[in-house]
Amino acid sequence: MGAFFSRMTAPRSRGALAIFAAAAIAWPALTGPAAARGPDHIADVAEQVIDAVVNISTKQTVDLSSSQMPQLPPGSPFEEFFEEFFKNRRGGQGAPGQGGQNGQRQTPTPSPRRVNSLGSGFVIDSTGLVVTNNHVIADADEVSVVFNDGSTLKAEVLGRDQKTDLALLKVTPTKPLKAVKFGDSDKLRLGEWVVAIGNPFSLGGTVTAGIVSARNRDINSGPYDNYIQTDAAINRGNSGGPLFNLEGEVIGVNTAIISPSGGSIGIGFAVPSKTALAVIDQLREFKEVRRGWLGVRIQQVTEEIADSLNIKPARGALVAGIDDKGPAKPAGIEPGDVVVKFDGKDVKEMRDLPRIVADTPVGKDVQVTIIRKGKEETKTVKLGRLEDEKQAALAPKKDAAPEEKTAVKKALGLDLANLTPELRKKHKIKDKVKGVLITGVDDNSPASEKRLAAGMVIAEVQQQAVNTATELQTRLDRLKKEGKKSVVLLVVSPDGDPSFVALTLQ
Repeated sequence: MGAFFSRMTAPRSRGALAIFAAAAIAWPALTGPAAARGPDHIADVAEQVIDAVVNISTKQTVDLSSSQMPQLPPGSPFEEFFEEFFKNRRGGQGAPGQGGQNGQRQTPTPSPRRVNSLGSGFVIDSTGLVVTNNHVIADADEVSVVFNDGSTLKAEVLGRDQKTDLALLKVTPTKPLKAVKFGDSDKLRLGEWVVAIGNPFSLGGTVTAGIVSARNRDINSGPYDNYIQTDAAINRGNSGGPLFNLEGEVIGVNTAIISPSGGSIGIGFAVPSKTALAVIDQLREFKEVRRGWLGVRIQQVTEEIADSLNIKPARGALVAGIDDKGPAKPAGIEPGDVVVKFDGKDVKEMRDLPRIVADTPVGKDVQVTIIRKGKEETKTVKLGRLEDEKQAALAPKKDAAPEEKTAVKKALGLDLANLTPELRKKHKIKDKVKGVLITGVDDNSPASEKRLAAGMVIAEVQQQAVNTATELQTRLDRLKKEGKKSVVLLVVSPDGDPSFVALTLQ
């Protein structure tokens, strides 16, 4: 059975407890020195913070009369309940002779039913602010916070953020609550001890300890992935629970695990406190998250692209396209630029840029360092606000005069032709797309490996626009004479979606 990513919210049912407990028993127990590992004062940390860690109890009224399973977001606390319910309904038909029409057992139409589920959270303000995961409360009609002493308070959802899977709740206590504070996740070191506290299997507050296995993990769950990976046991029901350092500071919010069984196998992930704190501050102030927006489409700077653009070592985020209405265009940023620094922060790889931009205040004048044709330049951008519905719609320049004739050339394993009105119509290429048409690709060529295909258009060669197949061929011949080993092409799909592709010239 392959491993899978799982959100860690536990359904409140004895059946689920038995299943996952049995899975846990199947793993060999630690004995000897390994069982006694860890600093002596983990118990002091647990005692210090345990009262600030809470259970999040959610309720949802569901209509069970439908024959179709409802569509739920990944990690929903009600997902397992629905899967089990509809599995039982499909299996509820009896053999002939057991009663009912045509030998089928009659199943009464179920009425609406209340479904309960549990997750974890922690208090960050003594007046009643509680942090948890968005997926813990996303489908709930009612949310309650259960404290370590057994008391329960109804909760209001102040705000939530799907992109980082965080939510902020508000309760009204009769006395000040025990609260914990955030630490600096940027100071975490590999191998450093951490403590996870949560509510696995609906058992109540549970403490586990382990080390930081990795930082800045990308698990492809969203655009801002930079998880802390830990081997501290994190199980279903730990969603939204805190990950502490040995100073009793929250340095992460437990969110996901990799597991073949649903139980911990020592690969868990937490949202770093630096990411969480910025989101929570905005949820507290605005009840929503307001992220910075640059208005560019980016891609990874590969070794081939870096070599072609004279960037050593390979780094940064390559700008593949510009939104005409975005902040980058008036600042002078262009396709082909490589962003290597944003607001004083280094952009080491492509996925760093969206996270840095999102964390930068909207409206701030930001210094952006780019590499253009091998030279560093600095641009000043007044940052816009990212809207969820806003797409990086690209609008290339207006069409130029049509080509005087069609000419097919063989280059880089590509058949090329000048764009004509007839070819535009044949390949359904929008009028705004400019360049040289690809009419065929050699199956054994590097271009085929890079998934270039007939109907795509080469708009630029080495960051210079090309308009005819002859011009493109001349440009390639000159690059070969200059000793270039590879070339970077700006390739545009028929609907105008651009990307940079590096191809060898050898």
